Amino acid sequence: MATEAHEDQAQIRGIGHSVKRKEDARFIRGKGNYIDDIHLPGMLYMSILRSPFAHAKLNGIDATRAQAVPGVIAVVTGELMAQHNLAWMPTMSGDTQAVLVTDKVRFQGQEVAAVIAEDPYVAKDALELIDVDYEALDVVVSPQQATATDAPVIRDEKEGQTDNHIYHWESGDADATDRAFAAADRVVSLDTFYPRSHPAPLETCGCVADVDGATGQATIYMTSQAPHAIRTVFALVAGLPEENIRIVSPDLGGGFGNKVPVYPGYVVATAASLLLGRPVKWIEDRSENLISTGFARDFHMHGELALKDDGTMLGLRTSLLADEGAFHADAQPSKFKVGLFHVVTGSYDMPAAHVAADGYYTNKAPGGVAYRCSFRVTEASYLIERLVQNAAYELGMDPADLRKKNFIRKEQFPYETATGFVYDSGDYHGAMELALEKIGYAELRAEQEQKRSEGKLWGIGLASFTEAVGAGPHKDYDILGLKMNDGAELRIHPTGKGILKISSKTQGQGHETTFAQIVAEEIGIQPEDIKVQHGDTDNTPYGLGTYASRSTPTVGAATAMVSRRVIEKARKIAAHLLEVSEEDVDFTRPTFSVRGAPDKAVTIQDVAFAAYTNFPDGMESGLEAAYYYDPPNLTFPFGTYAVAVEVDPETGVWEVMRMVAVDDCGVRINPMIVEGQIHGGLTEGYGIAAMQQITFDEAGNCIGSNFIDYLLPTAMETPRFELGETVTPSPHHPIGAKGVGESATVGSPAAYVNAVIDALWPLGVRNIDMPLTSAKVWEAIEAAKAPA
Repeated sequence: MATEAHEDQAQIRGIGHSVKRKEDARFIRGKGNYIDDIHLPGMLYMSILRSPFAHAKLNGIDATRAQAVPGVIAVVTGELMAQHNLAWMPTMSGDTQAVLVTDKVRFQGQEVAAVIAEDPYVAKDALELIDVDYEALDVVVSPQQATATDAPVIRDEKEGQTDNHIYHWESGDADATDRAFAAADRVVSLDTFYPRSHPAPLETCGCVADVDGATGQATIYMTSQAPHAIRTVFALVAGLPEENIRIVSPDLGGGFGNKVPVYPGYVVATAASLLLGRPVKWIEDRSENLISTGFARDFHMHGELALKDDGTMLGLRTSLLADEGAFHADAQPSKFKVGLFHVVTGSYDMPAAHVAADGYYTNKAPGGVAYRCSFRVTEASYLIERLVQNAAYELGMDPADLRKKNFIRKEQFPYETATGFVYDSGDYHGAMELALEKIGYAELRAEQEQKRSEGKLWGIGLASFTEAVGAGPHKDYDILGLKMNDGAELRIHPTGKGILKISSKTQGQGHETTFAQIVAEEIGIQPEDIKVQHGDTDNTPYGLGTYASRSTPTVGAATAMVSRRVIEKARKIAAHLLEVSEEDVDFTRPTFSVRGAPDKAVTIQDVAFAAYTNFPDGMESGLEAAYYYDPPNLTFPFGTYAVAVEVDPETGVWEVMRMVAVDDCGVRINPMIVEGQIHGGLTEGYGIAAMQQITFDEAGNCIGSNFIDYLLPTAMETPRFELGETVTPSPHHPIGAKGVGESATVGSPAAYVNAVIDALWPLGVRNIDMPLTSAKVWEAIEAAKAPA
């Protein structure tokens, strides 16, 4: 037993091992270092006054009473910011956004003024003493209203902007799609709305800005998922030399895309610190976070699917209206105005497809962030899977059979879609078959028929998805011109321990563990001996950060490649120590040995020490390298989800009886962490399908600005998940990984909704827009009962 234990201890815990998360040692002890834990000498506190109106002219601000409050140091207005050319800032989408209002407010919750005080409560209370003269204007709360000829122009400050239209974007071949529809026996259409939702991270946004007026050095502690990109934007906004700006993103209490954009509070706090010569802290409260920071979704979608009577798919035509809010700030890759929505053909062999999208300004908070998904892939997956499910019913086919008939086959990969993606690998039939087996699909269908004969409403929903992640190749992917490549730096110390510096920023994904495991896999040093450093722009390589399922496909790849560079040098040193040519040295982690004489060997630890003490003549000392990874392609995780529900016809309450999720994310670095990610995504998907929605009344008042109105699933409501996996490695990724962090949120909402519609289809219900609250489901049942 002692020998076996010793062997287990000596095993390198690299890829495929469920290593306990290193970072949890501090988190479970309450020793995390979050933004509100940061306290600097002489620090001041900032609170922001927000507009109660969704659209109103600003006639004036009188801050006299607030200025007179003891402890108040300054009141900052848009007029003051304008004096320093800081009233407006660029967005991640190439638009501009007001920092503090100078002309009119454009959404409820917009930043109007800020109070800087010695105490956070004094700052908050003083807001009530700022007198603002508003003149209410007509309000636009939907893209449909935005297109009206008499709609007020929301962005009338922009030269040449005469309406509320932002962009028109197309993908695919319109003519080929028209020909496909002309040849169709049947066309199935669907209009659906994917409602506005919010990432709602446990920790809200905030910063501590510390600008040294003597040196010009600005150190800004910030809740950012993309600190390097934020630093560049700050340099452009504030005019500060970029080398004098240091962004430090400490531990983050969740992000989910919400902490990617630059928010006005960051800019105001930094400007205040510069002008006052003291650090300034700003932490938003929950309502501020929900009402003003980056939302997700809000797509009004129309889809049409052309089919033969035997179920063969011929073409797909989609159009959508995107509600971008008052400023276009959704941080999509520049080339793709609605993100990667054109992955809407999904997992299907679709000969022709066309996508047309239009974006509009409305009097709502800006955003459109990648909330637990790649860029707009969730909306695309939802539309195609709702369409396919309804098409199956109209054709009289089983929804599983229709999908399997049209899936891209294994032998077709690499497969170029009708909208230009090149899927590198997949086994869609394998994932589907496993999901059907795990849920007992045939038996459930038989039981469903029995229950229906008893008057009960049972439904079984399926959803298959292909996600496009890992943006991306430099020729196609940038944000504000910054190419979406990421880097890693690896240094092995003389004692054989190491430090890995990465450009991504973890916010709960376990990067400090999983990326150390990649190094362990490549080099043979145990993951606990590799420190992973991230979130500090002065001490990490440049990169675009962590969002939209990018980390493993880009930074994980960079980590593998930089490890291989280190091994290249280590092999030369090993050859020197072993007194053989480099070509005669074999490496089997963690040992370098002489080919044909395996007993003559040195370990990676021996080599690391020699890199500083006994290296060959003409070689630089040290054992370190850097690598910036430019992906040759995206990666394409996929899967199939199956859900069984029962709907109460008297109340509209629907209960999930079974939920099976089969994911294929290629190689899994840490299976335990992957399963945790999937569970989290499935929970968020359930919340979106069942309860989460931010909506607005006719005056633009935000309904969903607190956790009483904006509901999140708790352990009580969340169903039990049954997981399965298939493994189809990415052929171009250095370790075969595809990434998994967002797939569950991408695929699961359609599965839940399809299950409810499956239950109600015999009644004549064809669609219910999310969230499927019990009231909406009950209303649909009652409407179906009413005489035609």
